[in-house]
Amino acid sequence: MRRDDSEPVYVISVAAKLVAAHPQTLRLYERVGLLRPARTENNIRLYSDEDIERLRQIQRLTSVGLNLAGVEMVLDLVERMENMRRDLREEMARREEEMEKEIRRLRQRVAAGKD
Repeated sequence: MRRDDSEPVYVISVAAKLVAAHPQTLRLYERVGLLRPARTENNIRLYSDEDIERLRQIQRLTSVGLNLAGVEMVLDLVERMENMRRDLREEMARREEEMEKEIRRLRQRVAAGKD
């Protein structure tokens, strides 16, 4: 069974190794609000695969010259676009279902009229 990408499983040292960064860098990203790792009852940070991917995105953006404020803006825009895409897909599926229902209703009407 495949693990959920949002499941927090990596402690900070492992997460830092996975992205070739210093743990202090991950703490900085959390402090400025770019990352929100889960916390255990003992307040230990746990990172998910989604967090690791976000760290990689942050690294890509900073490597092309964006400062952390710019990274925050880009990530916010990307998240908003993904939400809009999700909402659009849901709306399209809802409309498709309504159209199929209407087509069935009209077919039944036509069939009843032919009898």
